[in-house]
Amino acid sequence: MNSHIPRPASDYPPGGDAFPHRHLIGIAQLTPWEISYILDAAEQWVEMNRSGAAKHDDALAGLTIINAFFENSTRTLLSFEIAGKRLGADVVNMNAAQSSLKKGETLIDTAMTLNAMRADAIVIRHASSGAVQLIADKVDCPVLNAGDGRHEHPTQALLDALTIRRNKGRVEGLTIAICGDVLHSRVARSNILALTLLGNEVRVVAPATLLPPAIERMHVQVFTDMDEGIKGADVVMMLRLQNERMDGAYLPSAREYHELYGLTPKRLELAKEDAIIMHPGPMNRGVEIDSIVADHPTRSVVTQQVEMGVAVRMACLDILTRRKRKVSGWN
Repeated sequence: MNSHIPRPASDYPPGGDAFPHRHLIGIAQLTPWEISYILDAAEQWVEMNRSGAAKHDDALAGLTIINAFFENSTRTLLSFEIAGKRLGADVVNMNAAQSSLKKGETLIDTAMTLNAMRADAIVIRHASSGAVQLIADKVDCPVLNAGDGRHEHPTQALLDALTIRRNKGRVEGLTIAICGDVLHSRVARSNILALTLLGNEVRVVAPATLLPPAIERMHVQVFTDMDEGIKGADVVMMLRLQNERMDGAYLPSAREYHELYGLTPKRLELAKEDAIIMHPGPMNRGVEIDSIVADHPTRSVVTQQVEMGVAVRMACLDILTRRKRKVSGWN
């Protein structure tokens, strides 16, 4: 009978059973306790990073990590590079956006090439949904998804969950409003999956043209009125307008968008007094968020999200390479 009772998020199995996955492709494959396991593992790296001790850690010494970014991203690439180096790994950045794919090489060929290099872990970012899974199926080492098309961006959702937990003391039972360009956002998708899984009330707030079809199936409340959507929220998470992914007339103008959906000081008053403000970056200041809100000294946690990103990515690299290190007898 008890086997049907869901395991609490904080109650995860011991040892390797706590995270049995070979890859980290998306939040959709995870359980609440697997998410909590990663967040708990990341906590130690937050403290070590702050003390400077993590810079001398050698948990991944002797391992080679390839960051293969087929889509440009300065902050995510830098975050993964710092994470790998702080763990003592050799980190190689492959600027795949200007690579042999431009010369006609297929994704399968690229996967086979990466596999032949005998990396110990590969971090992949790609503009096509499903591309990371395709490569993961062809290589012999762990693969981490650093964002694939409109599909997922799992480490962003994990770092957001850690940021929320550290500021709110918990990451369940909260009202969280995710506002803006939900349609084009893999960050929104991964956050919806993680935050609903952990037991929060998740709202999505956007113009009808920037909402995915059948978004209600993801167990969220849908609002097209910004004021109603953020009323009483514990967390207001703004999303960047992804103009580069828009191939039609989704919006009348940036000015009108800001008027209706921009997070201004006055609009923020509708959320709870202690509501925190989040944004995955980079921000379009004056469009989806005002600078005075983005830089709020006590309520904005945008820079903290960046800090948590390094710790979460350190935890993910550490967890996913443990099996290999154990087999090799390195630690």
